[in-house]
Amino acid sequence: MTIAKGDSLPSTTFTKMTQNGPEPVGSDEYFARRTVAIFSVPGAFTPTCSAKHLPGFVEKADALKAKGVDEIACTAVNDVFVMGAWGKSAGADDKVTMLADGNGDFAKAVGLTMDGSKFGLGTRGQRFSMIVKDGIVAELNVEEPGDYKVSSADHMLGQL
Repeated sequence: MTIAKGDSLPSTTFTKMTQNGPEPVGSDEYFARRTVAIFSVPGAFTPTCSAKHLPGFVEKADALKAKGVDEIACTAVNDVFVMGAWGKSAGADDKVTMLADGNGDFAKAVGLTMDGSKFGLGTRGQRFSMIVKDGIVAELNVEEPGDYKVSSADHMLGQL
């Protein structure tokens, strides 16, 4: 079942690249007592994700934070090394936290997976964004296949 506005996020574990190497990030602690803007992309270094989605959140990070967002996070079904390298190449370092969902546990738990096998990607997370307040989904924006509209930073700014 797909997560909905008003639902609590399920307990899962992401991985984040740090100066000390990969570190686990528990979703319960990560989303507790704050507002997080999280967006999911089908894959790091893929065309729309690299040209529009991640750069949009990097560019709008200050505006999102000015409207009450404590942290911005990007997730994808990629390993932590790829997510770390993608964040560095996009200049996301202090603006967007890159959370690897290497096995797709988060995407599966929220019911937002897609079959990318036609493109050699296997099972991935759909393109979506959420505003999460203290672990509760306040806004959920799921793209239609092939679209990039409602999961953008600009759209999210209008929701805050």
